[in-house]
Amino acid sequence: MKTKSILTLLVLSFSLFAFKVDVIDDIASAIKSGNQKNISKYFIDHIDLKIVDKEDVYSKQQAEMILKDFFDKHSVKSYIVAHKSEAKNGSQYVIGTLETTKGKFRTYFLIKTTGDKMLIQQFKIENE
Repeated sequence: MKTKSILTLLVLSFSLFAFKVDVIDDIASAIKSGNQKNISKYFIDHIDLKIVDKEDVYSKQQAEMILKDFFDKHSVKSYIVAHKSEAKNGSQYVIGTLETTKGKFRTYFLIKTTGDKMLIQQFKIENE
């Protein structure tokens, strides 16, 4: 019985880890394709957002429009995840390099578990 409990715990741990990886991969793919809808579906209701010179706490809908405006003006050429880290409190941040037709940008997003979902708390695109 004890072995079954340990096995169940291991399976759940691996499942949660796989879910985290899937969320990060999904967000990275959305950035790579310039798809603001697929990025914003992971935004919390009021997100700390910085897109070049626009920085504030925005509603999910406002943040999606600002991101759309950025991608409309900056066609994506490539996106590379440079670093991923997991903090002790279960949050995770990802740093990447976004190359567009108008230059290179550094990206940063912070994901935290909210309820049973992993959501983006902070999202930044800054000049490199």
